[in-house]
Amino acid sequence: MLDILLPALGQTVYMSLVSTTLAVIIGFALAIVLILTSKDGLRENQTIYSMLDVVINTLRSFPFIILMIVLFPLTKFLIGKSIGTTAAIIPLTIGAAPFVARLIESALKEVDKGVVEAAKSFGASDFQIIFKVMCVEALPSIISAITLTLITVIGFSAMAGAVGGGGLGDIAIKYGYYRFQTDTMMYTVIILIALVQIVQGLGDYLYKITKK
Repeated sequence: MLDILLPALGQTVYMSLVSTTLAVIIGFALAIVLILTSKDGLRENQTIYSMLDVVINTLRSFPFIILMIVLFPLTKFLIGKSIGTTAAIIPLTIGAAPFVARLIESALKEVDKGVVEAAKSFGASDFQIIFKVMCVEALPSIISAITLTLITVIGFSAMAGAVGGGGLGDIAIKYGYYRFQTDTMMYTVIILIALVQIVQGLGDYLYKITKK
């Protein structure tokens, strides 16, 4: 049993960590643009904000399993194949990035406007205001956003198993569903629950440290 579950766990962790990292990078960049171009933003531009807002909302509206199938051609173009653990990273990233963008945008919006105005009065540049003021102030919320994203991606990765993505979801379907091995299904569920608990615990710990 372990010779089946351990490789699947490794695939799930690999997919989740790489996808979350890429999604956070892309989502963070999108959130910065949204904050800069929003109403009363540092570089207000309603055209750019509205266009980006529509794109993000459109991507967020796709159920992940459908998004993965729709992105098969793009995945095959980028990776050379449309199924497999590495191939699943593409839809996982694209599915999670808009989610990250909204969470980080919300976190940055929560920053006290008085702090931003004070930074402006001292002659801080837009770059300094974003990265040395807003991001620092919103760090605990950003950590919570990344934690939530990683947990969500772990769930997505399990769904990816339904269409050849590998990982624990693939094991649950192949052995638990098609071969009626209930014990295997239960083991995958327990491992996923434990994985989520570890991620949430680590996220809560980092949140408390940065909140002090």
